[in-house]
Amino acid sequence: MAKAEEYDTSTRGHRHISAARALGEGIYRILRHNPRNKNNNHHTHLIYKLQFPAADEKNEPQKSFNIEREGSFVIQIKNPEQGGAGGSSSQHKRRAQFPAHLQGQFGHKRYYPADPPEFLNFEGCEFLLISASDDIEQELGLELITEGEECDLVKTFGDAVSTKPLFEGTWV
Repeated sequence: MAKAEEYDTSTRGHRHISAARALGEGIYRILRHNPRNKNNNHHTHLIYKLQFPAADEKNEPQKSFNIEREGSFVIQIKNPEQGGAGGSSSQHKRRAQFPAHLQGQFGHKRYYPADPPEFLNFEGCEFLLISASDDIEQELGLELITEGEECDLVKTFGDAVSTKPLFEGTWV
């Protein structure tokens, strides 16, 4: 739904940005999970459920990208003051600068649950997603309910962008 763009720069010459389109739309939540086993510390999950395309429509693009209708990932925030393992973070990127009350949560740990999710508001924040489950209700005991029949992308962009590629486009 983003148009292709071409432009020139003085250092890199002629540049081209390909057109892009949404692969789907849905809802997500970041939530704290306290397992019943007291030996495990709490952790956080990023969970999602697709609303569009509808479940009864063809979903070839989602299949080719391995995107399930719903899913759950354990999400961990990387401590910017700890070294990365095996070059996991780039030396050229700007490291996150968390305020003291957030940075203090890490202690000496390399990763910490996304609790509070405020960590994600900071530029340079790196995080790790670990696939947890495709059955949110069974794993976490809750059901995500999508709302309405209208696509938020259509509401957001209105007539400014053609919606035909979202619903009818061909994936290459």
